[in-house]
Amino acid sequence: MRLRTDHPQMIAAAKAGLSVATARRIDLDPRPASAKKQRRIYRTRPDPLGGLWDEEILPLLTAAPGLRPITLFDELARRHPDRIGPSFRRTLERRVADWKARHGSNVDVIFPQIQQPGRMGLSDFTDANGFGVIVGGQRLEHRLYHFALAFSGFEHAEVILGGESYAALASGLENALRLLGGVPREHRSDSLSAAFRNLAMPDAEDLTRRFAALVTHFGMVPTRNNRGVAHETCPWALVPRDGAIESRNGHVKTRITQALLLRGSSLFDDLEAYRGFVAGVIGQHNRRHAAMIDAERAVLRPLPTAPAMTWEAMTVRVTSASGFMCRHVFYTVPSRLVGHRLHLRIHDDRIEAYLGGSFVLALPRGRRPKSLPLRRRGAPMRRSMSSITATSSPLCEPNRVRWPIWPIVTPSGHAPLTGAPGKPSSRPVRRATPPAPWSACSPSRTIAVWRLIWPPRSMPDLTRATRQTSPRCCAGSRPRRRPRRRSW
Repeated sequence: MRLRTDHPQMIAAAKAGLSVATARRIDLDPRPASAKKQRRIYRTRPDPLGGLWDEEILPLLTAAPGLRPITLFDELARRHPDRIGPSFRRTLERRVADWKARHGSNVDVIFPQIQQPGRMGLSDFTDANGFGVIVGGQRLEHRLYHFALAFSGFEHAEVILGGESYAALASGLENALRLLGGVPREHRSDSLSAAFRNLAMPDAEDLTRRFAALVTHFGMVPTRNNRGVAHETCPWALVPRDGAIESRNGHVKTRITQALLLRGSSLFDDLEAYRGFVAGVIGQHNRRHAAMIDAERAVLRPLPTAPAMTWEAMTVRVTSASGFMCRHVFYTVPSRLVGHRLHLRIHDDRIEAYLGGSFVLALPRGRRPKSLPLRRRGAPMRRSMSSITATSSPLCEPNRVRWPIWPIVTPSGHAPLTGAPGKPSSRPVRRATPPAPWSACSPSRTIAVWRLIWPPRSMPDLTRATRQTSPRCCAGSRPRRRPRRRSW
């Protein structure tokens, strides 16, 4: 166009490399040919959705705007199998997308995330019961604690036997940061009130304070996403939020599932073997991202020299039953500790007991079965059996201890009690008939009755156990006293 202002039409056309006819047409109308073409307002072929869009499809979309095109296509194919074919699907998808763009509801706005090295680490828990892992012949109900760096993709996962407790979160975070060798500037997690929603308000506030003290110990800034919005992104700062780990949870579980399929079995001899298997899967992922992890590790803050407090503290007194209650579970200890006050360190998988400042013993962490109410108590009898043999009162007299110590947790060397022989039942073990009170019972008979009810590596005969533990059988040859008749 600049050539035409300084030169005649023929010279301008020659310098522009156009013909004189093209130059003449441009002078008459400078618009391109595509702009001169009028939009067609008529159809060149019949509408495939004619008689269906206004009559059937539009009422369905108006009543339920969330319907997908494939759902509508299947419904139309069911109603009109002689008319709807595969070629109608793409036409229906375009028509539905055009209608939702003009009349549909608003959708979530997602902003791009800018990852910065050394800025954010994220923690989350994810359910892992779908793996179908069997440890020691029993199905393992567990979760995974998952930690990840938003920039490099460093990951750490640990097997959690309980729920989303402070001990599991603190222990997993401590191990992840020690393995990483540095500390990010910010720690992101989901809402703590969601993890501890069943606790009373003072307990929830105490857990929140402990978590704040934990991240302060590492020098991180604690942040959390809005409740119920795990994938949110901060629109004004364009920084990653908890959604950076929500998708990674699915990837971790997919990798573990694939590794189990490649292994050919989900059976493990013990829990440590399964934990080593999970650590190997995560380590293989970190080796693939070693270059980015090393680059981010260079900008991380140094770790504190002192270890963090990764347990929950509790003080209990050992009762005369040679045990104590902790989180709705009755634990037994050696009888020499009766009357002493123990300081407990509650971890996810164990409980450490201290007498003053001296370590006494460690107990496996027990958990109340979901099918039992909170007041039910179970005690493994391994440690207190030697003291029980000295007296028959815990099993003979009607007191507060006899029923709580009736076994729920299976001691080593015994099979789980699930019902009568040949009749499996899902009822708890304590549904079995307990020993009835009797006045005279020797310690040797107590042990005999106990072995009768709970034989090693076999199922008990509950009918025989009930007959042997009845008051008449335990009374021996002593005659029964007839009831005195009253005279009116």
